[in-house]
Amino acid sequence: MPENATEVTAAGIARLAGVGRAAVSNWRRRHADFPQPVGGTAASPSFALADVEQWLRDQGKLAEVPLRERVWQEVAGHPAGAAQALVHTGCALLLVRDRPTAWLELTAASDERMADALPHAVDHVLTARLGPDSPSGTPGPGRATPSGTPGPGRATPPGTARTPRTAGSTAPGPTTFDSVAPGSTASGSAAPGPAVVHPANPPVAPGVHRARAVHTPTAQALLPSVPLLRAAAQLAAGIGAGQTFEFLLGRHLDANPRQFTLTPPHLAELMADLAEPPKDAGRPAPDRPVRSVLDPAAGTGALLRAVAGPAALYAQEADAGLAALTALRLALGADGTHGSPPSLAVRTGDTLRADAFARLATDTVLCHPPFNDRNWGHDELAYDPRWEYGFPARVESELAWVQHALARLRDGGTAVLLMPPAAASRRSGRRIRADLLRRGALRAVIALPAGAAPPYGIPLHLWVLRRPTPGVRPGPDLLLADTAGLAASAGEAGGKAAGGGRDRLDWPVVRAAVLDAWRDRADLPGVSRVVPVVELLDDDVDLAPARYLPRPTPGGDACGLGEVRERLAETLRLTARLTPPPATPAVPAHRPRTTVGELARGGALSLHTGNAAPGGQGPVLTEHDVLTGADPAGTPLTGPVGTPLTDPAGTPLTDAAGTPLTGPEAPGATPDDPVVLEPGDVVVPVLGGGTVVRVVGEREAGAALGRNLQLLRPDPAALDPWFLAGFLRGTANNRQASSYASTAARLDARRLHLPRMPLAEQRRYGERFRELAAFEEALRTAERLGGVLVQGMYDGLTDGTVTPA
Repeated sequence: MPENATEVTAAGIARLAGVGRAAVSNWRRRHADFPQPVGGTAASPSFALADVEQWLRDQGKLAEVPLRERVWQEVAGHPAGAAQALVHTGCALLLVRDRPTAWLELTAASDERMADALPHAVDHVLTARLGPDSPSGTPGPGRATPSGTPGPGRATPPGTARTPRTAGSTAPGPTTFDSVAPGSTASGSAAPGPAVVHPANPPVAPGVHRARAVHTPTAQALLPSVPLLRAAAQLAAGIGAGQTFEFLLGRHLDANPRQFTLTPPHLAELMADLAEPPKDAGRPAPDRPVRSVLDPAAGTGALLRAVAGPAALYAQEADAGLAALTALRLALGADGTHGSPPSLAVRTGDTLRADAFARLATDTVLCHPPFNDRNWGHDELAYDPRWEYGFPARVESELAWVQHALARLRDGGTAVLLMPPAAASRRSGRRIRADLLRRGALRAVIALPAGAAPPYGIPLHLWVLRRPTPGVRPGPDLLLADTAGLAASAGEAGGKAAGGGRDRLDWPVVRAAVLDAWRDRADLPGVSRVVPVVELLDDDVDLAPARYLPRPTPGGDACGLGEVRERLAETLRLTARLTPPPATPAVPAHRPRTTVGELARGGALSLHTGNAAPGGQGPVLTEHDVLTGADPAGTPLTGPVGTPLTDPAGTPLTDAAGTPLTGPEAPGATPDDPVVLEPGDVVVPVLGGGTVVRVVGEREAGAALGRNLQLLRPDPAALDPWFLAGFLRGTANNRQASSYASTAARLDARRLHLPRMPLAEQRRYGERFRELAAFEEALRTAERLGGVLVQGMYDGLTDGTVTPA
């Protein structure tokens, strides 16, 4: 095998061939000519990608490897690691997008000559986007700062060297950011001199990391990556440089879920919208100031990517490798229209201990800080000037981040932070919370449903803060909002269990409620309340919204309870009509049997495994939905076979790489494309060892099949779907087809048994199974309505809205 050849694991082979990992294990055992491992470990061997592709083609199991799969496999098998490969790829994609002619000239040379020439070209585009690697003209340790610049940790009025010009700023001097327009580059000229500060390199305090997050790779480091860079550029020609990097970075994050704490896109958009400044009514667009936004705990850059419109973006991340990926992600996603892309600065370092933007005053701070961090610098930072509202206790790291965000805002600027619920209630932080309230810095506390962000089992909070403006009277109240009740109501409306959860969170409802409450600052029963600060300043200063916003009574008032009672009575009457007739005893029949696996091999049905996760395009039928009988929420992904799928507005739906999604079983579909449900499909959960089976009807058609679910698609000319589903629910059948090697039983649908019957006899059984399913649904509805009625009566009697008579 050639040195540095791309390697692939068994999971990668399964992805290439569109099969499960068990099939790859079978091929290794049954085929003596299967390629031998070239690396990895005994438990997880790796194989040469070229050898695997050739073997798959020889066996007729692979026609052509999709380009994006080839690129990802080269990233995953890179000798320097996937993270370093992504950095090299991001640099090349930036060059492809910003200097396409230079890239074409480079690719005409051999790999060696291309690697020798790449560093200079890459450094040119990195400097243009992210600033010089070793900035000049910035004061280092022991050097004087520009005149009028305050010390570290202090806010600076707009118009100084710390921030792009904002509304109300004074005319810029020679050392302000305005000396270089946002997004201006060093290309074609010398690096900024002592009289000019590059917008991506503001003056920083001594001792912090001043270099940009992405260093120019050397020719020696780039040489093994040249084939990968050529392939990535080819992929970018089809879907764009930004989408190519998003696809590869998304794969990397999915492959290492425990290494990263991600901010979900829906939550990032909500936080960015909460921080959106008021529109400049009647002001011409060219005269509007460039907004500046900082994320001091940037992670993967999700919050800054959600910022709408042109903005100067600033980010700091403690992990150097992640900071480099974030910088490239933001650079490739920047709006390059109108000739001047936004200013972008990404730095590496511990934000609380070594703030890279100590003299920056921004319009907005967005932050998803680390939770429960005892090692945040409590001992070293006791006299830090950022603690204007009190010195945080060692266990109050989140309140340290709150004060850091306020210190990096201009007067009147807005910060939105994702916080754990304990930060609103812990007694160790009550003095800081009280001072935030008294001075009008804390403007809203919003409780999100459980499942909004990791850790998904906890209902996290959003804190909206505003830096007080000197001479302006502090706000006399605090907005408290609780959206957990909205998630529960949506669940009840759809037949789901209350309590939200990431698999069934209705983000449009939550988003609308939060933004309406914030913009209107109005009292909405059970959702939001504007509470006077004086009511909150007690001994605990507990700001948990649930304390001040009791959930609405189930069923509403007495009239609402009457409606629930009528619905329950109607459902009970339906249940009585659907009750099965008395069972007729019979001698156990001994019929010839077959298995689902045999039927699949004979073409009577096809088997599919779910891979879709909630939160993407369109609805997803999840394991929870199947177990509880709930419907998938959202707009169905319907469309004829092989045709592009669109949303209700007619916009084509695409996957993470920008590839258009097509109808079910579209020709050329890749293994990553979602399995789209069709009427008559039979869905079986993989885990749990239960006897739950679901037949897809018109309500579920068009949704994607979620994880931990198996789909059986019968041929209507050979199998009745209700007959199939009914026999799959047999207890003995499930037990013999399940594996009990771990604490959770795992069902192998291929081992499920079915009797051999003519189609007419199947339909007779299928009709009876359909009636049993309707009876089961009626019982489930009666149970839910009964629970609502009982709890509503208890609440009404105890709060006096219902009389005992």
